[in-house]
Amino acid sequence: MSSHHIVREKQEPALLIIDFAGFKLEYLGQLLEWSPTVIVSEFAYTEAEQLGIKIDGVVTANANFETQQPGRIIGTETSPVEDGLKFLVGEQYQAVNIISPLFVLKDYALYAELINLVVFTSTKKIYGIKSGFSKWEVAGKEIELLHEASDLTTSGLEDVGAHKFKTQKDGFFSLCFNQPFLFISEEL
Repeated sequence: MSSHHIVREKQEPALLIIDFAGFKLEYLGQLLEWSPTVIVSEFAYTEAEQLGIKIDGVVTANANFETQQPGRIIGTETSPVEDGLKFLVGEQYQAVNIISPLFVLKDYALYAELINLVVFTSTKKIYGIKSGFSKWEVAGKEIELLHEASDLTTSGLEDVGAHKFKTQKDGFFSLCFNQPFLFISEEL
């Protein structure tokens, strides 16, 4: 007996590639596994194409940008992160994985309530989460809060100081707080 999985358009997280700098390419296969919509910045376009990635759109300030693949040109006036996210939210994507060497909170804060965000830097996986978030993790995994949380309560975590926590045992941990969202990170 075989199982068949039907993947509907926009059901899987889109992939927004800003820059591959420092990103461990062994994680790329997992992000591309279900053939997501792939949007790349003009800066990352050549490398993405050389890696054989099917590119669905390019975020660029160059209206005459030429691509080898049929894809959409997404104009940018501010930044590839902001305009890429604006495009994905406008197209009603529910989630996006982002590859970027930097995580600047202000670049993502406006979108945290509009789309589920996971940002991959060279060393960290960063999530935008809502109160009540829980995840299964192995014992001793370090979780860091990237900004202040009001009325924070945790389960399954030990506070080790400086906004850092460690999972107490194999199993679920959870975070509850009194604000719309919170960004947390874990080491890759």
